Amino acid sequence: MTGTTPTHVTAQRLQGKTALITGGAQGFGKAIGIKFIAEGARVLVLDIIEPPEEFKGDFSNNITYVRGDVTSLDDWQKALGQALSVYGHLDIVVNNAGVLHKAQPSIELSDEEWERVFRVNATKGLAIEWAPHNIRVNAVCPSVGDTAMMPLFLGHNSSEEAQAKMLSSIPLGRVCQPSDVANTVAFLASDEAAYLTGVCLEVDGGRGI
Repeated sequence: MTGTTPTHVTAQRLQGKTALITGGAQGFGKAIGIKFIAEGARVLVLDIIEPPEEFKGDFSNNITYVRGDVTSLDDWQKALGQALSVYGHLDIVVNNAGVLHKAQPSIELSDEEWERVFRVNATKGLAIEWAPHNIRVNAVCPSVGDTAMMPLFLGHNSSEEAQAKMLSSIPLGRVCQPSDVANTVAFLASDEAAYLTGVCLEVDGGRGI
């Protein structure tokens, strides 16, 4: 056991693979895209917003950006067609896109908010169905992360006291960083995790213990 991060990291674990990442323009998704490229993958990002500056310049050789909405079947087909047209094959899909309603009782949500949450946040119970085809399905379950969604998680009570209370519930004493999720997803997408499917891996600093 150790309290430090290993200094040696296996590089190029995703060499030659092509990945489609939804919601890849910011937060966890952007970090996953950057990590995948560092690991040798070619990446297609599907997101509803403009691409970040990090995806321009040198990164543009290994990334294709498609503006689209994950709740639209047409946009999914457009992204898949682009991946096959540009890269010739698709090996990995990271269904990262997600939405979060404001911290409030569920009975106060409008019908439109409920519909949006359920349409974007896909289920992860496909592992058994696709295992015979050697397609692995795993889920990453992060705790509250240092992303644009944190204010929604905290709701109206975003005081220092509320943040301290939230941190006190995490044994490792910090919120989840995008790099924590990106490193985990890169492992699950690599051949090193070839015998893992149906896993819901908690990346929560021990909060669920």
